[in-house]
This record gives sequence, structure tokens and C-alpha cells, in this order.
Amino acid sequence: MKIKNWTWPQELTVPLLLSVVLHLGIVGLLLGGLNFQKPAPDPNAVMQVDLDAVDMEEQEIVEAVAVDQAKVQQQVDRIQQQQREREQAEQRRIAELERRAEEARKQREAEQQRQRELAAQQERDRQQLAQEKAEAQKVREQEEKAAAAAAERRKREEEAARKAEAERKKAEEEARRQEAERKQRQEEAARKAERERQMQEEMAREAAERRRARQQQMMGEIQKYKSLISQTIQRNWIVDESMRGKQCELTISLSPSGFVKSVDTGTGDQRVCQSARAAVLKAGTLPVSQDPEVYKEMSTIKLTVAPEL
Repeated sequence: MKIKNWTWPQELTVPLLLSVVLHLGIVGLLLGGLNFQKPAPDPNAVMQVDLDAVDMEEQEIVEAVAVDQAKVQQQVDRIQQQQREREQAEQRRIAELERRAEEARKQREAEQQRQRELAAQQERDRQQLAQEKAEAQKVREQEEKAAAAAAERRKREEEAARKAEAERKKAEEEARRQEAERKQRQEEAARKAERERQMQEEMAREAAERRRARQQQMMGEIQKYKSLISQTIQRNWIVDESMRGKQCELTISLSPSGFVKSVDTGTGDQRVCQSARAAVLKAGTLPVSQDPEVYKEMSTIKLTVAPEL
């Protein structure tokens, strides 16, 4: 049977132990003093007390009491340890419940915030839709006004056609005016075309300048990575004094990550070429620009290398 949420009263520990010890001592004395087979005493004999036997018996009683007291203390310690373990487990359970409650609170607040943001976004969408509708209505009204104006203009033109003979001179003057406007528009169109031509030429010059600048930048990048590749080869190159003053031409094929796909040797000292090729393969990966255009120019690169002694 398990005892839950109970602790041994501290104020009962010492009195209880003393009571247990006292009772065990009395029981021990009674048991030690009984002798069912002892003959009746001689009334004429003088009673003698064996002091050594009494001392031994008292020592045995004390030892028995001490053993029982130790067992009682062990039981008390075990109960207290179990109580502490139960309290610790309860504390952990409460902490876990508090943690879960805090997580649930945060989730609830986050959901409330999301709902508020969603409601605000919906309100903004509603206002925008209303504004768009108002603008569309305004455009329709303007179009209707324009259509009405066009209809009125056609009406006037039809009336003018019926009065063409009477308005002949006026029509001739209008024709001259329109001709003047046409010429003016042609001149304006010619000026506009000239401006556009000049603009196109300027844009072409700027594009060419940008291409030249880009080409210079790419050449600088290519030269930089050629230098880095040469340095990497030199770090992995095993050379000796016999290679001094000699060189070799290498053709290296690289992947976008810099992985060496192949190395071919060209003109130059064969021993230098073989050792340089071994240095490239030993490096395995060489520096490569992340710029796609620069890499395209460097995917297959030719280098003339010489050992640094």
C-alpha cells in the first residue's frame, strides 16, 4: 500500500525511537530472564550473582536495541527519500504544466494577432476596392461626356455640310489652316524623329561604353583568378633545382565549382609539364569566379607556368 502526499512528522521521530528502544529493551530483559527448565532453589543455599553473566546479557540487550534502532532509522530514511522523490516528481509535473500553459497562451496571443492583422488587411482591401469602383465610375462618366461631345460635334458637322455652299469661303480658309497645321505637325514629327535618332545614338554609345567597361572588368577578374590558380598550382607543385628556368603550357578544364575536370599539357619541358599536371590534380579544386560570364571565359583556361625556385 503506497502512502501519497505524507511525510513522517519530525516531532515524533525522537520520542518514537526512544519508545521503540525502551520496549525492545524490556522484551529482551524478560526473554533473557526466563528459564523454564531451572530447578527450584534450595532454601538453605546462599544466592550468588554472576556478575560476568549479567554484564554479557546487558551487552547483548544493548546490541539488539542498537540493531533495531538502525533498522527503524533506515525505514525512516527510506520513507523520507520516497517523499522527497515524490515531491520532486510533483514539482517537475507542475513545471511541465506551467510550460504547456505558457505555450498555449503564446499560441493564443499569436492567433489573436493574426486575426487582427487579417481583419486590418480585409478592411484595407475593402477600402481599395471602393476606391477603384469610384475611380471606374468617374472614368465612365468622363467617357459618357466625351461621347456626348462627339455626338454634338458630328451634329454640327452635318449642319455645316448642309450649309457647305454658303460656307465655301470659310471652308477654304479652314483648309488652308489645316494645311498649315499639317506642315507644322510634319515639322514637329521631323524634329521629334531627329531627337529620337540622337537619343538612340547616345544610348548606343552608352551601351558600347558599358560593354567596354564590362569587358575590362571581366578581363581583370580573369587575370585575378589566373593568378590565384597559378598560386594554387605553386603551393601543390613538387619542384627541384633541375627545373629552374623551365616552363610548361597547361590547358585546364574546370566545372562551375572549380573542380578540375581535365588537365592537358602543351609545349614546354616534359618533366616540368608532368609535375605541373600532378600539382593541378593534387589541388583537385581551383579558384573560380561566381560570375557566370567570367566562368564561361574560364571554363577552359590556358596557363604557362614555371616553378618558383
